[in-house]
Amino acid sequence: MTDRKLHLGAFMRPISIHTGAWRYPGARSDANFNFPLIKQLCQKLECAKFDAFFMADHLAVLNMGTDALKRSATVTSFEPMTLLSALAAVTDHIGLVATGSTTYDEPYHVARRFSSLDHISNGRAGWNVVTTSNPNASMNFGREDHMEHDERYKRAREFYDVVTGLWDSWADDAFIRDVENGIFSDPAKMHVLDHKGKYLNVRGPLNIGRPVQGYPVIVQAGASDAGRQLAAETAEAVFTSQADLKTGQGFYANVKARMQKIGRDPEHLKILPACLVVVGDSVEEARQKRLKVDSLVHYDSAIASLSISLGTDATKFDPDGPLPEIPESNASKSSRDKTVRMAAEENLTVRQLASRLGGYSGLAMVGTPKTIADQMEEWLHTRASDGFTVMFPYQPLGLDDFCDKVVPELQRRGLFRTEYEGTTLRENLGLPRPKNQFF
Repeated sequence: MTDRKLHLGAFMRPISIHTGAWRYPGARSDANFNFPLIKQLCQKLECAKFDAFFMADHLAVLNMGTDALKRSATVTSFEPMTLLSALAAVTDHIGLVATGSTTYDEPYHVARRFSSLDHISNGRAGWNVVTTSNPNASMNFGREDHMEHDERYKRAREFYDVVTGLWDSWADDAFIRDVENGIFSDPAKMHVLDHKGKYLNVRGPLNIGRPVQGYPVIVQAGASDAGRQLAAETAEAVFTSQADLKTGQGFYANVKARMQKIGRDPEHLKILPACLVVVGDSVEEARQKRLKVDSLVHYDSAIASLSISLGTDATKFDPDGPLPEIPESNASKSSRDKTVRMAAEENLTVRQLASRLGGYSGLAMVGTPKTIADQMEEWLHTRASDGFTVMFPYQPLGLDDFCDKVVPELQRRGLFRTEYEGTTLRENLGLPRPKNQFF
């Protein structure tokens, strides 16, 4: 055993990843678009000493047929930066992480938004760097064709360099605000980026001072080879999907080894697998809760989830036959590969596979506070993770169960903090503040 402690982020998309969550007895069906409730949930997470509130995002509604669309609770949700800026005003310690696309946004916009959030929150912002795998998003941004997978990651790497370069536009002490002599800033401490690259041309400088944290914490979610390499080069936290301990250990070792190879300290990146947690007073009660929420997923939604995961229209498949051969597409490769592998290993029909994906098919811990803490402790101490990105099966009851029952058990074992270590997200994650590359 070691003295390592878990880091916990809360995955809010914007409320729950589970398709049946909004229909669960006692759940708030309007939770995705209910700011008073979201504020209450964020404050509860802060009381439980969570590292971060992670607001995932999606840029397309019409990525499924209308039969599935009418059953989806995620067709309406807040724009992440607007929501997190509002939450910054009603919280003091919890990190605020949002998705920002490197394919469908501009570096100057991203740099300015996240720097603003970091200042507004006094150093609690995080940027989830995504390339956007959903091809339907392209048509919302004036493009008929979705950029090819590896090309998206090459653009993302350049995009990261531009954004961090813009964050370093000003030295930390550039704004002297000398009232007597009428000098607001020192021009010698301003850098003009003047970036001209394959994908991007950005002059700069950014019209906002350097972020409180130097850079907001960089989060990355890709699991393909290109995604792992981008994480090793740039990320400080990785949101990943690893379905079992052995797979998690392999992913952990792979990404950390890539970091060492390029001279980065592996401790400066926290790997936080997504984990759906269902809590009961007994294991059987927890299982029944999981079965109940899974049963609320309609087949229309389930087959749409399968289509998204595979990157192809699954409605044309025989529901009660095996999964046919699925060619590679321009959507997420890791999602497709995991789904195809699951169908083969468990000999699932298309209907069975769709039902699994329609709810949640990744890592799940279903049990008592003790059994859940046992599993989390094993993942931490066998270096399969540095913590977890916790997903709640329904709201607000699922989040309350975790905060009120699992967190105290983790704290009792010395696995999780009882007080925040610092005032910024970097300090709480144990990450260094990056130096300005120009000053």
